[in-house]
Amino acid sequence: MTLLRTVDPAVEPVSLAEIKRHLRITHDSEDEFLSGLIRAAREDVERSTGVAMINQSWRLVLDRWPGNGCVLLARHPVREVLSVTIFGKEGEASVLNPGDYLVDTLSRPARLHVERRPEPLRNMNGVEIDFSAGFGEAGTDVPDLLKRAVTLLVAHWYEFRAAYGAADQPVSYPAGYDRLIAGYRDRRL
Repeated sequence: MTLLRTVDPAVEPVSLAEIKRHLRITHDSEDEFLSGLIRAAREDVERSTGVAMINQSWRLVLDRWPGNGCVLLARHPVREVLSVTIFGKEGEASVLNPGDYLVDTLSRPARLHVERRPEPLRNMNGVEIDFSAGFGEAGTDVPDLLKRAVTLLVAHWYEFRAAYGAADQPVSYPAGYDRLIAGYRDRRL
């Protein structure tokens, strides 16, 4: 199973202006650096929680269908399944009709169920599921706790930027970060 982002979010959940206001920075000389920290913090929060903050597209690649016919989509919240493509033994692609599968976007993780699994598939990467995930198109659509987690990370990494080299980052996480994202982490039994 491989999960790839195919379309990045168009904006960040926290704007450069919001970060500069939080850090009380009035000059523009570090805008590029701060923008990079915002992007890195968003990616870290998304990786730690399994959420997609701003709308983005993903591709899940599987070798074969699970035995129960149910595929778990490991990004939350899933907005829609864009396509399900299967590849035959000779590499020929065919797109499944949306009427041939059911999608449950309310569950976490979201589920895609196929009653009759198409066979035979090529040995590797026989199934591609393209889907979109995210809370919305703008930072205002993102839950406040996740935006605060991004802001807290950016501020922390900005404060300690000179103490360690780029290869050593992230050196640490600020106090309270885990509490901010705890409710969004995917819990497993």
